[in-house]
Amino acid sequence: MANKHGLLRRLWRIFRSPSRVAVGVVLFLGFVGGVVFWGGFNTALELTNTETFCISCHEMRDNVYLEYRDTIHYANRSGVRASCPDCHVPHEWTHKIVRKVAASKEVWGKITGIIDTPEKFEAHRRHMAEREWQRMKETDSRECRNCHNFDYMDFSVQGSRAAAAHSTSLASGEKTCIDCHKGIAHQLPDMHDVAGF
Repeated sequence: MANKHGLLRRLWRIFRSPSRVAVGVVLFLGFVGGVVFWGGFNTALELTNTETFCISCHEMRDNVYLEYRDTIHYANRSGVRASCPDCHVPHEWTHKIVRKVAASKEVWGKITGIIDTPEKFEAHRRHMAEREWQRMKETDSRECRNCHNFDYMDFSVQGSRAAAAHSTSLASGEKTCIDCHKGIAHQLPDMHDVAGF
């Protein structure tokens, strides 16, 4: 009992001093504020990583989303579906933040009306596609590899052309997924002036 009273007296002396109490309150409020901010930030970040968010503007909903709905990434025999963020946003937190900062340029395009009509969208389609292809090439098609693991590909069940490309160019690192699979989820832009298209 005496120990309990001694402890209470020591605590009373510590908190009796306004400067110590103020520091404690500031630290506590800073901690709680940090937790609330971090939770709110991550919640907002995850809300922007949904297909619903991606197609909330008509530029995406009425153009690339309609194209995507006719691809194997939307509906297939296995029922595995890759949505917009699966292909366009990295899973790892650091890479995700970098991508979100870069995507702010896309939001600016929405705000300023650069692609707000089907005609404007088509006029910018090639530039947007080439920018995305370049990003995917620079990251070695990281988002593709979230689902398609090269180490587990069974070349014996692939077509001869795919097996040859995967076992040579992809295996050596000479090429990455996006080099051969540019039209896999969206309509290709007009590429008549590019060799190989």
